Amino acid sequence: MSSKPVIRRDRSRGRSPLPRAGLAVAFATVGVFMGIGVVSPILPTLALELGGSPAQVSLLFTSYMAVMGLAMVATGWISSRIGMRTTLLVGLAVIALAALGSSLSWTVGQIVGFRAGWGLGNALFVATSLAAIVAAMPGERSRAITFYEAAVGAGIATGPLLGGLLGQISWRAAFLGSAALVVASFVVLAAILPPAPRPAAPTSLTAPFRALAHRGLFSVAAVSLLYHLGLFTLFSYGPFVLGYSSTRIGFVFSGWGLCLVCASVLLAPRLQSTVGAVPTVATALVSFAATLTLVAVFVDDRAVVTACIVVSGLFVGLLNALVTEIGMHVSTVDGATVAASYSFVRFGGGACAPWLAGWLGQTTEPWVPFAATAAAAFLGLGALALGGRQLPSRRRTRTEPTSEPVPTEG
Repeated sequence: MSSKPVIRRDRSRGRSPLPRAGLAVAFATVGVFMGIGVVSPILPTLALELGGSPAQVSLLFTSYMAVMGLAMVATGWISSRIGMRTTLLVGLAVIALAALGSSLSWTVGQIVGFRAGWGLGNALFVATSLAAIVAAMPGERSRAITFYEAAVGAGIATGPLLGGLLGQISWRAAFLGSAALVVASFVVLAAILPPAPRPAAPTSLTAPFRALAHRGLFSVAAVSLLYHLGLFTLFSYGPFVLGYSSTRIGFVFSGWGLCLVCASVLLAPRLQSTVGAVPTVATALVSFAATLTLVAVFVDDRAVVTACIVVSGLFVGLLNALVTEIGMHVSTVDGATVAASYSFVRFGGGACAPWLAGWLGQTTEPWVPFAATAAAAFLGLGALALGGRQLPSRRRTRTEPTSEPVPTEG
C-alpha cells in the first residue's frame, strides 16, 4: 500500500518576515519621533514656569526643525563617508545628549539651544533611517516605506502621551524620559544592525539640491512643505488653544497619532492601489485644509478643536505615507538623497510655522494661524499639479513590478 505524499503549503510565496535589522531601525525610529511630540503637552507648563510667551516657547519647535532641515543636505555626504550604521548611531547619541541637556536647563533660551542640537541628531538619523529600512528589505520598497511610516506614526502617537504623563511630574521628566528611550534605541541598533558597505562614490554636498531640479520631486517637496505648515501649527499652538492639562493634551495628540498610524498603514496602501496615490493626496489636502478651517471657525469651542485635531491625523497619515511613496518613486536618485531633499524643504521651510503661529495668535486673534495654514494646505493642490506628468498617473497594484534602484548609503 503506497503512501500518498504529504502536500505542504509553500509559505515562502507570501510576504517574508521582517528582518531583524529593519525591526531594529524601526524601533529606533519610534524613539526618535517621540521627541517631536513629547514637547507639545509641556509647552504651556514651560511658558508658565520659565516665563515665556507662546511665541517664545514655540521656538523649541522652530530651532529643532530649522537645524534639522538645514542639516538634511549634509546627511548623504556624511553617511557616504562614515557609513550608514555609524551615521544612525551618531544621530542617536546627539539626540540623547540634547534631550539630557534640555532636562537640565533653567531658561527657555537654553532649551531652544539644546533643541537645535536635537534637530541636528534627528537630521542624521531620519534621512538615513528610511534608506536603511529600504535596504534591509530588498525588492519590497513599498512595503518598507509603509513599515517606516508606521514606525514614524507610532513615535508621533506615543510621544505626546509620554510628554503628558511625565509632564505631570515635571517638564524635566518628559525630556529625561525621551533621552532614556533614545539611549535604549542606541543599544538595540548597535547590537543588531550590521555594518553595510559604503558606496563606491561618496555623495556630494550638492546632491540634494541637484535632486530638487527634478520637477516631480520639487513638486512633492512643495506639497510636503505646505501641509506641514498646518501640522506644525497644530502641534505648537494647538496646546494653547485647548487649555488642557499636560496629560489631557498628551491624550489628544496621541489620538491624533493613532489616526495617523491607521491611515498610513491601513488606508494608504488600499487607496493607492484602488484610487491612485495622486488623487488620494489631492483629496487629503482638501480634507486637511477643511479641518484647519473648522478649527479657525470654532477656535473657542474646545470640543470641536479636540475632535478636529484627532481627525486630522487621518489626513496627515495619508499625506505622509503617499507623499513619501511618490517622492521615492518619482526620482531615479538614491533613497537617502531623496529623503534629504524633500526633508530639507519641509522641515527647513516649515520651521517658521511654530513661531509664526504663536506670534499671530498673540498679536491678532487665535483663529488666524489656523486660517493661514488652511490656505497653505489648499495651495498644496497647485504644487501637486506642478508635478504634472512627472508624477505617477495610474494606480500601482500590489503585484506590479518596479524598476526603482535600491538606495545606497549616500
